[in-house]
Amino acid sequence: MPENPTPEIIEPEGAAQRIRSGKVSTRKIEHYVARLEDTPLQDVDKVDESAVPLSMWAQAWRSLRKQPLFIISAILILLVIAVAVFPQLFTHTDPTSCTLSNARKGPAAGHPLGFTFQGCDIYARIIFGARASVLVGLFTTIFVVIIGGALGALAGYYGGWLDAVLARITDIFFALPLILGAIIIMQLPAFRDNKSIWTVIITLTIFGWPQLARITRGAVIEAKNSDYVMASRALGLSKFKTLVKHVVPNSLAPIIVIATISLGIYIVAEATLSFLGVGLPPSIMSWGNDIASAQISLRNNPAILMWPALALSVTVLSFIMLGDAVRDALDPKSRKG
Repeated sequence: MPENPTPEIIEPEGAAQRIRSGKVSTRKIEHYVARLEDTPLQDVDKVDESAVPLSMWAQAWRSLRKQPLFIISAILILLVIAVAVFPQLFTHTDPTSCTLSNARKGPAAGHPLGFTFQGCDIYARIIFGARASVLVGLFTTIFVVIIGGALGALAGYYGGWLDAVLARITDIFFALPLILGAIIIMQLPAFRDNKSIWTVIITLTIFGWPQLARITRGAVIEAKNSDYVMASRALGLSKFKTLVKHVVPNSLAPIIVIATISLGIYIVAEATLSFLGVGLPPSIMSWGNDIASAQISLRNNPAILMWPALALSVTVLSFIMLGDAVRDALDPKSRKG
């Protein structure tokens, strides 16, 4: 407030009339009104025009850093990846070294989780079994994104007969469940006689791409009618270059969310196929094979089955949590500020 404000005398509305009628006493109310330039009111709601506007991805990252769900899931996923890439850093025990005299024994020095019914160290098998499960989930997701994303983007952008053909093909694949279709494919001679990580990846990719193709198609259809797409076409950019440079980058949000959640689903699918005996061969250590081997000890020693099942559950839950956090961050309706 200024040092010497100018007084302004304001009479209440209707006061003069009541004074002339003699009904009220004469009394004037003095108000001191400061000048606008002498008050900080002009700084209220002022927009900082010097700040650089954030893109959708920058806003999503700023939102993700504040979400405990994202932080916890990211830490767990990084830990699982570190275990899969560098298992020797977490255990020095050979998972293939088994002693029958230790069969079904509980925790001991250097063996915190005990032994299997064959005398193998459970902790070492969980550590080394993470690699196969993570590789199946990771490479299946990569191939599904490449194949399904490409077909869905082409069908959604160009439409016509290509879109109609893709829709009918995806309907055929959707009619067959993932696990049932994978069991049928894995029983073919070419797959049954050559069981490996790559045969499981190829099988899951065959039945995994239609879902992502449909998601990509919907995102591309929504993005291709935007103003920036019409502007690029008006500037002479070809349809294919517009699709690659403008439409696909602005359609990645739902693709990333579905891919993150699907990665955990493919890890579960691999474990299910291995548990049924049609997935990875017993010579390859994986959580699914360990769960399948431990089912004979379920009544006498359920801990043998519990530990690999727990590792599988935590890993899958981490990817699902990460997908939920990314979805909330990329959704404009749920984004704050």
